[in-house]
Amino acid sequence: MSVRSVRLTIEGRVATIVFDRPEMRNALSLAMYDELSAACGRIAATPGLRAAVFRGANGAFVAGTDIAEFRSFENGEDGVRYEGRLERGVAEVETLPVPTLAVIDGPATGGGLMIATACDLRVASSRARFGVPVARTLGNCLSRANLTRLERAFGQGRTRRMLLLADLLDADEALAAGFLAALAEPDGLEIRVAEILGKLLANAPLTLAATRALMRSASEPEEKVVARVYGSRDFKEGVEAFLAKRAPVWAGE
Repeated sequence: MSVRSVRLTIEGRVATIVFDRPEMRNALSLAMYDELSAACGRIAATPGLRAAVFRGANGAFVAGTDIAEFRSFENGEDGVRYEGRLERGVAEVETLPVPTLAVIDGPATGGGLMIATACDLRVASSRARFGVPVARTLGNCLSRANLTRLERAFGQGRTRRMLLLADLLDADEALAAGFLAALAEPDGLEIRVAEILGKLLANAPLTLAATRALMRSASEPEEKVVARVYGSRDFKEGVEAFLAKRAPVWAGE
């Protein structure tokens, strides 16, 4: 699937979304949010997938939303609608049915940072930078839902620095905050990506799905989530494989 500046490819059990607008450091146009929604819908509808990767092209992840999009805003209601659209896009990433990995090489700011935050795991190169410097650039703000995501991911102190002081955090600080699962030099980034994907693909898919659902406080009752895992063929396979001292073969059912 190739839709303008958001490209989706599916290879085997892994889907990859690439933000590809290099002349704007992959800043998102409003149309690209719709393209992202279409790509997420395709991933959700494709059986057999075990992971989804989000990354940017040409030395950037996503440098926020294209500022030119805001020229047409006439009043505060336009801002409310925009924040609602951003929230829907972030939520679509957050609720994908497979584990998600953001690969960050360069800036992940504004809406780009929110997309990375919505992913389950993040791996970055040493040249990655993170922030929402709107207090010194646009003079807009984030929604409460996105502020909560940032506080959960970075802690209240670092989130206040990013929003109130308009600081950008470097990759080392993002790793120290627990935001990153791994950090690498640019020429070693793909090795770390492959390592993380290898672990995700080797692990029990129903266990991963249940963990993600319960960590999100999903609307589905906890007892139903737990029962589905313990009642699965995979659970029985895991027990027998462990006792037989062999590697389990997960079927996802």
